[in-house]
Amino acid sequence: MKRLFLKTLIAAVAVAAASLAGAQDVKERTLKLATQNPKGHPTVTGMEKFVDLVKAKSGGKIKVNLFPGGVLGGDQANVSALQGGTLEMVVMNSGILASQVKEFAVFDFPFQFANSKEADAVVDGPFGKAMHDKLGDKGLVGLAYWELGFRDLTNGKRAIHKVEDIAGLKLRVIPNPINLDWVKALDANPVPMAFPEVYAALESRALDGQENPVTVILANKFGEVQKHLTLTHHQYNPQSVLISKKVWDGFSPAEKKIIADAAREATPAQRQAAREATNTALDQLKKAGMQVTELPAPEMTKLRDKLRPVIAKYSVAVGQETLQAFQAEIAKARK
Repeated sequence: MKRLFLKTLIAAVAVAAASLAGAQDVKERTLKLATQNPKGHPTVTGMEKFVDLVKAKSGGKIKVNLFPGGVLGGDQANVSALQGGTLEMVVMNSGILASQVKEFAVFDFPFQFANSKEADAVVDGPFGKAMHDKLGDKGLVGLAYWELGFRDLTNGKRAIHKVEDIAGLKLRVIPNPINLDWVKALDANPVPMAFPEVYAALESRALDGQENPVTVILANKFGEVQKHLTLTHHQYNPQSVLISKKVWDGFSPAEKKIIADAAREATPAQRQAAREATNTALDQLKKAGMQVTELPAPEMTKLRDKLRPVIAKYSVAVGQETLQAFQAEIAKARK
């Protein structure tokens, strides 16, 4: 009996010592976490969950301050700040990272995912990890993938009933080459622009339209300056939760575990929020006065066909190895 008690006591002391050592490895820190979308958007919901998890796991030692709504600049400015270590964290569209690692363009290929389940399987599996692992040399560390969703098209000029109706429109695109090219393939005029500038450009009619998931369209009040919404679902956007490698390298193992675990554990809540919001956003946009159209099946086929040369062009750019691994994961998810 005494021997059992002694073993139990030793084990308890060891656990307490390990816990104390872990606590001592966690310093008082304040991190900035930025994104382009405003408070109330599912991305920010995920960020708020992350904040709570970090606070709980660090015993309140690590504080995360949120900067939604693009207040710290556009995505490319945020990436530069991460690389310089002046901004600690950001949540952004994974495809934008093609400016750092060309293979990330695969996430912007049109019409790749049939549904969110396929996307989850790709980004949560070995392919997603391998992609984030490529960022280390660029001063970035990928912690998790969240969801922005399927992108649709808005404009203030006319309802889109056929693919030809898109021709001539000045459309804001995320500033990277593949998005410029797919808009050009539809005989429209792409305008690369940082996201914080988009609302004003739509309001002033410097732009005719833009493309984003319905949750983004609603949260950023684009319906106030855009009349027509076309449900094209032409791209799916995973979002990368990123931390500056300069900052990450200064963390203790215990701090790295807290941040990595919190990003991963916030993922299901963020995705659920994104999917629930998608279900309600369309109704809210309709009630707010947006006119919603869907392309007939033959027109959707025509749209896909027009974008195939763009996919072919960027398949060469990302390389066969990346493309085959990407497509293999999608095929696996469809079984």
